[in-house]
Amino acid sequence: MKWDRLITVLFVVVVLYSCKTDKKIPDAITGIDVALQVDRFDKAFADATKGDWHNLKKAYPYLFPDQFDDAFWEEKLKDTLQIEINKEVRQVFPDNTFLDRELTEFFKHVKYYYPSTIVPKIITVTSEVEYRNRIILADTLALISLDCYLGSEHPFYGGISQYLVKNFRREQITVDIAEAFVKTKVPAPQAFSFMDALIYEGKQLYLMEQLLSIKPIHEVLGYTEEEYEFAIGNEVNIWEFFVRKELLFSTDRKLLARFINPAPFSKFYLELDNETPGRIGRYIGYQIVKSYMENNAVPMETMLVHNAELIFNNAKYKP
Repeated sequence: MKWDRLITVLFVVVVLYSCKTDKKIPDAITGIDVALQVDRFDKAFADATKGDWHNLKKAYPYLFPDQFDDAFWEEKLKDTLQIEINKEVRQVFPDNTFLDRELTEFFKHVKYYYPSTIVPKIITVTSEVEYRNRIILADTLALISLDCYLGSEHPFYGGISQYLVKNFRREQITVDIAEAFVKTKVPAPQAFSFMDALIYEGKQLYLMEQLLSIKPIHEVLGYTEEEYEFAIGNEVNIWEFFVRKELLFSTDRKLLARFINPAPFSKFYLELDNETPGRIGRYIGYQIVKSYMENNAVPMETMLVHNAELIFNNAKYKP
């Protein structure tokens, strides 16, 4: 093995080990009081009988669209697939212990950075694995589809692409909520270039990292440890590719599909594409924003409204 390769491997091991062992929630955050309410609608629905029906509709009117009559819901109670979903969800989430701990920790971080934020009421539901809408976050309400977080090996997910399924784990619930939350805090760029997209994604990931302070960064990125190792070990090559191909200030929106949007791999149009993790542009954007924050005495709230050109020019980013 070449020495440079050996050094890279050792560096990656050290970084991953540090990410797992050094993170601790600051006392200023742990001391914040959060009145969290987790309402297990999924359990109430699973345990409902025909006699309970009208009380459920009265308690959760927003979960019963008008286009579906009572007969539809009564039939759903007896549906074999729904019964199986109810059983599997209860096995993974038998009580609220995990949800209470993870969500309380997350919203303490939110209240630290955004004190005026109202902690939403958490409603847990099932959705027949409607994974595209597994989190719905509103001002005072958050819906979580628990059947989308049963574990990446669960047979319910057999027909779904692996690059999506890898994150169908309960540990990703707060990551998904954080992603929904930061979209309300990071202004969309006023112009479009690939650099605008990189920095926009980087801002979101940087804020997510602050709100998920003890989560390993690979989970914040939605990567496996192996995918994160690839990103670290190939960051120089990825950056040189972007520069050499003059992509940074390109306005070609196809670059979003190649390097930003969810995908099984990133598309360099090279033989090694299948070995790359998807969304590698987000990782580069995160590293640029992180470098900017490390090299400039700027409050996070100010950074979030700075344009991409200012951040890039002052980041001193050198992978």
